[in-house]
Amino acid sequence: EKRKIPGIPNGTTAHGDSDPFEMHSGPELQRTGRIFGGLCEDIKRKIPYFWSDFRDAINLQCVASFLFLYCACMSPVITFGGLLGEATEGCISAIESLFGASMTGIAYSLFAGQPLTILGSTGPVLVFEKILFKFCKDYGLSYLSLRTCIGLWTAFLCLVLVATDASSLVCYITRFTEEAFASLICIIFIYEALEKLYHLGETYPINMYNHLEQLTHYSCICVEPQNLNNKTLQYWNSLNITAAEIPWGNMTLSECIKFHGRFLGTACGHHGPYVPDVLFWSIILFFSTCTLSHFLKQFKTSRYFPTKVRSTVSDFAVFLSIVTMVLIDYGLGIPSPKLQVPSVFKPTRDDRGWLINPLGPNPWWTILAAFIPALLCTILIFMDQQITAVIVNRKEHKLKKGCGYHLDLIIVSVMLGVCSVLGLPWFVAATVLSISHVNSLKLESECSAPGEQPKFLGIREQRVTGLMIFVLMGLSVFMTSVLQFIPMPVLYGVFLYMGASSLRGIQLFDRLKLFGMPTKHQPDFIYLRHVPLRKVHLFTVIQASCLIILWIIKASRAAIVFPMMVLALVFIRKLMDFIFTKRELSWLDDVMPESKKKKLEDEEKEEEQIMLTIEEEGTIQLPLDGDYR
Repeated sequence: EKRKIPGIPNGTTAHGDSDPFEMHSGPELQRTGRIFGGLCEDIKRKIPYFWSDFRDAINLQCVASFLFLYCACMSPVITFGGLLGEATEGCISAIESLFGASMTGIAYSLFAGQPLTILGSTGPVLVFEKILFKFCKDYGLSYLSLRTCIGLWTAFLCLVLVATDASSLVCYITRFTEEAFASLICIIFIYEALEKLYHLGETYPINMYNHLEQLTHYSCICVEPQNLNNKTLQYWNSLNITAAEIPWGNMTLSECIKFHGRFLGTACGHHGPYVPDVLFWSIILFFSTCTLSHFLKQFKTSRYFPTKVRSTVSDFAVFLSIVTMVLIDYGLGIPSPKLQVPSVFKPTRDDRGWLINPLGPNPWWTILAAFIPALLCTILIFMDQQITAVIVNRKEHKLKKGCGYHLDLIIVSVMLGVCSVLGLPWFVAATVLSISHVNSLKLESECSAPGEQPKFLGIREQRVTGLMIFVLMGLSVFMTSVLQFIPMPVLYGVFLYMGASSLRGIQLFDRLKLFGMPTKHQPDFIYLRHVPLRKVHLFTVIQASCLIILWIIKASRAAIVFPMMVLALVFIRKLMDFIFTKRELSWLDDVMPESKKKKLEDEEKEEEQIMLTIEEEGTIQLPLDGDYR
């Protein structure tokens, strides 16, 4: 019975001959037995490529990549800052989020082992910040000081993980775990993009008033509020005015909101007068941006225009879509919601500075007590960072400069400590943004026969795109006059595109389609040649069930334990050894690219066929050099 040629484990950059079922670990994931041994090996491995990481970026494709990712990264960072500001009463908000993302991203792009990874904010971190702020408020503790202690402990524990080569445990993260994690993050991206569009309907509701004969009475006016609360009375008292002295009938929209007035009339929605066309136009912008991005990305395979033109259009697909939609939106003049960027570089609250005292007004024992939540944060940071790194370092990406799991983690941990002292949010590897970054830097063959698909050659590995993304992000405070024209639905459309495009290549979704396909119509997937269909379905059901459980936990109040559940997937995968044979798992859970497996097997079959033919003819032909016969 034929045995497959083994795939290379995560982190391996070269092929080797070994037993197909033997457990592998590449040089990046092997324990050295020395303190910081893995880190030293990472540095030795990456130093020879450092200058080439800048030279290799001299290409138009890199310009397209960083422009696309800059627009894609800005909105999540600002949105995360806004949500954090609401949760912490302004202790950490949008300006702190921009500053922290820029500083951390620049440091990571310059010194990390895998600069293709893009850093961002995560949901579990936001949940943790909310819980911590509420705890501090209930017990009268300083939130920023206690948070600084936790951040410093977390940074220290991450340094301990680097010193002990703990990143070598990444070799246990197989396709089963990484696909479940990546699928969840991609689905969340798509869900949140649609959710944000849905919430625009609350801010800009549809006017259901359809009595056409009454349109002459269509109006919305500001009147005195019916039920006065303490907040309204305190505001009026601070201005030394009464309700009778306020000119309710002559007020503008902003003045009515400022004085806590009430809107009355058939033209009034929940938050004020109806704004015509905004919601429908936002929906058009949203889906048009996603569709146009997909169309332009596929333009490379079009039959029109020279190869160079098609390739350039494909590289700038998302950026061209954003510019097109912004210009159309500006030309029509419909007041769609725009990107709001802080315009002043200073802390959100006046009662805090840029340096936070770890002790502050808190008791001394809080420094020691902070060690306990820091353990949870360490697991959160380690799992988010390393699973994303595994996905970026997949060998189907054909990376040639190697990776550096230990080096990545130490840069993240050092910057986490710096951000804690400065009172800035924490940032870790962002899965969808990193996958989109890698996809935007794909290298493909330019010359091919008519009708032949271009061949994938690898990824343009360099540090400049990530560096420029976060440098430009830091300068965004001074670019508000330009960024204020970008409609938010356009950025939501980019999120939808990134989430959907990142799902391509995930084997889980290919296997899910098999449930509805008759056998004769099923694609020629390599694992279907060697694994019974019922076992393939069983494997898919287990993986999909894990994905659903992760989704439920992520969406619930227990989201803070999400990293622990991701860690549990590794153990679930280990238990599957009792359900499937090693041979079946080697096909279903191997990280070797599908196309490469198929190619190797087809070559073996072709060689066997040639040998059978030769044996039947009874002659052996030897090729000769030159023109000799």
